[in-house]
Order: sequence, then structure tokens, then C-alpha cells
Amino acid sequence: MSKQRRILTMSSAQQRLSQVQSHLASSEADIPRGRESILRKSPDDVVVTCALRTPLTRGGKGGFKDTAAADLLAHTFQSLISRSHIDPNLVEDISVGNVLAPGAGATEFRAAALVAGFPETTAVKSLNRQCSSGLQACVDIANAIQCGMIEIGVGAGVESMSSQYGPGAVTEFSHLLENHPEAKNCKVPMGVLSEQMASDRKITRNAQDAFAARSFQRAEAAQKAGKFDEEIAPMQVKWVDPKTEEEKEIVVDKDDGIRPGMTVEGLGKIKAAFKKDGSIHAGNASQVSDGAAAVLLMKRSTAERLGQNIVGRFVCSSVVGVKPLLMGIGPWKAIPVALEKAGIGKEDVDVWEINEAFASQCVWCVKELGLDESKVNPNGGAIAFGHPLGCTGARQVSTLFNELGRTGKKVGVTSMCVGTGMGMAAVWVKE
Repeated sequence: MSKQRRILTMSSAQQRLSQVQSHLASSEADIPRGRESILRKSPDDVVVTCALRTPLTRGGKGGFKDTAAADLLAHTFQSLISRSHIDPNLVEDISVGNVLAPGAGATEFRAAALVAGFPETTAVKSLNRQCSSGLQACVDIANAIQCGMIEIGVGAGVESMSSQYGPGAVTEFSHLLENHPEAKNCKVPMGVLSEQMASDRKITRNAQDAFAARSFQRAEAAQKAGKFDEEIAPMQVKWVDPKTEEEKEIVVDKDDGIRPGMTVEGLGKIKAAFKKDGSIHAGNASQVSDGAAAVLLMKRSTAERLGQNIVGRFVCSSVVGVKPLLMGIGPWKAIPVALEKAGIGKEDVDVWEINEAFASQCVWCVKELGLDESKVNPNGGAIAFGHPLGCTGARQVSTLFNELGRTGKKVGVTSMCVGTGMGMAAVWVKE
């Protein structure tokens, strides 16, 4: 080959390479990134077409104190079917989060699904990942849809702390577990370890009480404005009057743990619960509560084919482990992982629903993550209206989507710390 021909051939090859590189650069430029990427729609998206909950009521005192967890769940399932207009025969699997019931309620929750109108062909499972159980149930269904195992499913959560909360909820540790330096910390009561964390991380009582007062004030304002009404499925139940022991039929249609007029000064008068000179008390920790929630999920293509109203979309989730004695920092570790998976930053998130297990851990996580406090639990949280353990993760989904819809926002994150030292988070998009 002549020198001139070789030069022409090399020139032609370089030109072609340049064209290919230019084409690739142009294609990469067309790929959406960050917030734009998670707002893009696909037929394979896992979407939510209905999310609702019962009211949350005070454990041992409130409207559901005499109602079994399975009954709360059956009502929630019935409401989900009625509100979404889904044919129950199309629902292939149901996952229910629960913490306190023996066996996580597997037997009675299958029965509750049948009572609600789901056929015997709809499978049911229960699971327990402590305070994230309701979210884990939703994520399990989303993952099953994504991998093609099922087409339509329900993620749910329920807890009757009135009937099942107490010392019996924790199994006795064996000699093997008790003698492992880290394992034995898994059974340290959460109030005790949260008190220690508050002391170690220098989270003052005033900071905790200020956070708690804001939660109560936001929840009170939201309830008065009817902001929770859309997500709540009212329920008629039998209730025994503790003063007269008379059984009555009542309709529970509002969260009954929200205390009006709460202030930092008022909270400052409450006696510490876990340590004489401690900072954690009944007013700045989550309430013992009863309640249930459910979320209907399917692929976008399925929802469009069935004419289902698409409420929003599941993007991704994360679950992490931390030291058992630092259980409260779970959201701090889980949230960045979820954001990275979604390809977004904290500035892309419009609303944060972070479970208020204790004001101490919430104050620390929000500060360390550098979150805008106005975007965190804008309608209050578990300190104000309760934390039915297995229910909360599913409850947050309905609360988040309602707030995003009301405000015209798009991107939200739900998260919580998890007993024994874990954290979980999920990213959601409103449509």
C-alpha cells in the first residue's frame, strides 16, 4: 500500500471514529440524570394506585383499644378494594408487616384477607423487620413485580399495641447470645439506648422538646385543615367505656393521639422516663398506638390496561445495619444509600417522611444529613399521632403521597430507624 493511500485510509478511520464518539456523546447527553431521570416514565415502572390507612389511636386508651389487629387489617383491605375498584381476583400476593403478634400474625392475616374479599388464590405472608416492617412489606411486593414473579400485589402493615405490646414481645436470650459483646446489645430497651445516644451525641432536652412541640403543632394544624382525611379509611368498631364498662359502637375517623396546644414549655414539665436526669420522656418519643395501612402496587402497563388511577411510583429502597446501641442513627445511614441508588441528591427531595421513634434520633439525623427542617414531616409524625410498629412503614406512603399531591411536589423519601440496629429508606415519585 502506498504511503499516500495509507494516509487517506487512516484519515477516513479517524473521521469515522470521530463521528462515532460524537454520536455517543450526543446519546449520553440525551440520557436524563438526577431528578429528571426518576421523573421519566416507563411501562415497567412499579406504581402505586391506592394507598390508605386507618386512623391511628392511642394504645390501651384510644378508639381501637378493643379491636384485634386482624380486624383492623381486614377493614383496611376492604377499603383498599372499594377505593381502588381493583378486582380482588387479580391480586396475586399480599405482604403484611407486623412486629408483636406471635408468628408475625401469619395465620390471622391470611384469614383477614379472605374476610376482606380476596380469593383463596391470593397468597398472603407476614414479616417482621421491626419498625420498618410495613415498608419492607411494600418493597417485597415491588421487588416481586419488578422481577416478574407477580403482576399485582399489596404491601401492608398492622399493629395492635393495645393487646400485644409489653415485656413478652422480646424473647429471652440464650447463654450464647448473652455472652457475645455486640449480640447482647440487641435486647437493650430502645428508650435506654436512645437516652445514652442523646447524652453521647450532646442532643439537649430543649432541642428534643422543640422538635416534639413542632411535630404536635404541625399535626394539630394538619388535622384541623382536614389534610389527613383523604388517606384515612374510617372504621366502625365496638369500644368498651373504661369508666362504665359499657360496650358501645363508635366510628373512628381521626387520629386520637394528637394533643392540642403542645408547647416546648409544656413538654419541659414532663418527667424523664429512663433516667432521673435524662432527656427522653412520654412527650418527645413516639406514642404506643394501634392502626393499619395498605398500598396497592403493579406495573404501569398493568395499571393503564386496567384503568387504575396512578398515584405515584416506587423508585428504589435501601436497608442497612448499624451498631445495636446506635439504632437511632439508622436513617442517617440508609437515606444516602437510597439517594445514590436513585441517582439523586438531597436537594432533589421535596418531602421527607422520617419516623419519629424518638425526638433525639430525629434531631441528630436531620442535622447530620443537612436536611431542610421545613421539608421533614410537614404534617407532624409519630410523636404526635403514633407509631403502630408494623404499620408505620406502609402508613408513611399514604401520608407522603397525599402531601406531595396537595402541594404539587414530586419527589419524596420515607425512612425509619429499626430496632436492634438497622435503618431503611425508600424513594417515591408522585404523579
